[in-house]
This record gives sequence, structure tokens and C-alpha cells, in this order.
Amino acid sequence: MDKKLATTLFDSLASGVRLDVFRLLVKNAPNGLVAGEISTLLALPPTNLSFHLKAMTQAGLLNVTQEGRYQRYRANLPIMQELIVYLTAECCTGHPEHCFESNSASDRCDSETTLSTPQIDQIDAYL
Repeated sequence: MDKKLATTLFDSLASGVRLDVFRLLVKNAPNGLVAGEISTLLALPPTNLSFHLKAMTQAGLLNVTQEGRYQRYRANLPIMQELIVYLTAECCTGHPEHCFESNSASDRCDSETTLSTPQIDQIDAYL
């Protein structure tokens, strides 16, 4: 994935409605939902939803298939995974496997900055 595609995907998800649609379709993967189901579940007017579905499909976030009179939308899970890989590729100086360990540097920083009871008592006395 390149920066231009990542930016396009983020631009498309920057709308609260589109983010809700995408999360709903991820939840309903791999079967997806037809537009009417999405509209009902998110309480969106069909014309408003149609605009968002078209934009998300053009961005590559969704796949659509015709089923008779209906269009079934599915989240493009492979592109979502590519985006996650793109975001984490340089994590921890190129070792993303270290970024998500339970003993990561951020966890150590949090534990190192946790105040002890005597320190809390001193702050309370000062206040």
C-alpha cells in the first residue's frame, strides 16, 4: 500500500456515517448486507446512504455485488488488513511484533510513571 491509497481510505472513513457503515459491514463479514438492511440498521435515509456507499466503493473500502434488484455490500477486508500493515510497518523501528507485546515500552512507561502511595499522600498534603 502506498501513502496515496492510505490517505484515500482515511479520507473516506473520516465521515461518521461512513465509519458506522464500514464497522457494520465488518461486523457482518463475510456475508455483508444489502443497502436496505444497512439503511434500516443505521436509521439512514436511502438517498443519503446511497451517496456514502458509492463513495466508499470508489475508495475501495467496499465491494458490491448485484443480487437481483438488490446490491449487497461487503467490507473489503483485505484492504483493511493492508492498511493496518501499512500503519504498523515501521512500528518499533521496523519490528512491529514488539509493538503489541504486553510488556511493550509504553506499558513499561506507564508502570514507571505510576505514583506510589507515599507520593500520592505528598501530593494530597500539598493540595
